[in-house]
Amino acid sequence: MTDCIFCRIAAKEIPADVMYEDDEHLAFRDIHPAAPLHAVLVPKRHFATLLDVADPVVQGKLMLAALATARALGIEESGFRLVANYGADGGQEVMHVHWHVLGGRMFGWPPG
Repeated sequence: MTDCIFCRIAAKEIPADVMYEDDEHLAFRDIHPAAPLHAVLVPKRHFATLLDVADPVVQGKLMLAALATARALGIEESGFRLVANYGADGGQEVMHVHWHVLGGRMFGWPPG
């Protein structure tokens, strides 16, 4: 999709600080980080929302890529948070499935 910023980042049309990449996913540094280590992980294939990812294999690969991103950030031992926003009330601002991989600090519960 030419109008999707995450598709354009995944296609390397827009520069980003890449933190992890495989054949199907790209994780890059969030431009408004909510933690010392904050990557945005996107599938290179466009899906608008989490509900559009109907294939459990695609869902599983996305989770594995999130874990690989945490390892690449060096936060697999200390801990991390995965956040997937859905819809307006969930805080989804870009209509392309993405996960936030956050670490480098202690997180509280419930999230604020």
